Amino acid sequence: MSKLEIKNLSFSYDGSNKVIDDISFSVEKGTFVSILGHNGSGKSTLAKLIVGLLDKAGGQIFFNDVEITEKNLKDLQTKTSLIFQNPDNQFIGSTVEDDIAFGLENRCFPHDQMQAEIERFADSVNMLDHLKKEPINLSGGQKQRIALAGALILRPEILILDEATSMLDPKGKSTVRKVIDRIHKENKELTIISITHDIDEALLSDKVLILSKGKLVKEGKPKQILRDESALLEVKLDMPFVYKLEKELKEIGINSKAESIDQLVEDIWASK
Repeated sequence: MSKLEIKNLSFSYDGSNKVIDDISFSVEKGTFVSILGHNGSGKSTLAKLIVGLLDKAGGQIFFNDVEITEKNLKDLQTKTSLIFQNPDNQFIGSTVEDDIAFGLENRCFPHDQMQAEIERFADSVNMLDHLKKEPINLSGGQKQRIALAGALILRPEILILDEATSMLDPKGKSTVRKVIDRIHKENKELTIISITHDIDEALLSDKVLILSKGKLVKEGKPKQILRDESALLEVKLDMPFVYKLEKELKEIGINSKAESIDQLVEDIWASK
């Protein structure tokens, strides 16, 4: 059973030019899917359509095999969490603790159980020691991890990351990526959809979809899709660094099919 299925989805902001053009794909429960594309490809619009922030022009969206309509849209929205790219626009509380608790308070969660939940999910994103801090004292990466904790504490069935690391420095990107990767590996019930143009980030996923000019042009396993340099160049995307290095090494006689820099280093040493 698909957790999410998109059939012939279309959308236009002006009624004539399609930003999303007849897209169809499915996302299985518990998988991590990356949706890649250059600026203007329609990725973020697609995320907003999935959670009902925009009204589709055509097509169907199914959640747990049930078609989403105006009548049951709220059911999908209560089971979906969306994290945007700007960490400063997502911090609601005056402290880390208040921000993580915000969603629980809106759902009338028992107050005597709330602190334990806050601490549990702060710990899950390595922010337990920062609960009393104000947002002004946090880095962008730390704010995004707090946004993650606030989203996960609501126990969504689908977590959507809309360019969640695009405004972070390299250290912040790396930290958030590692947290997302660990969450995916530890929580087999959670389905993750990452909207991104970061090729290296997409390597963490189980499946990659590539959008170009509102159309779905490629889909498959990252190790297949992201090694196809010519296809990536056609849609203005680059190969992941590890695959580019792998290609250079092959030219000097070192063969490797590594999926990470650490594995690549091991292959280099093994060739000596």
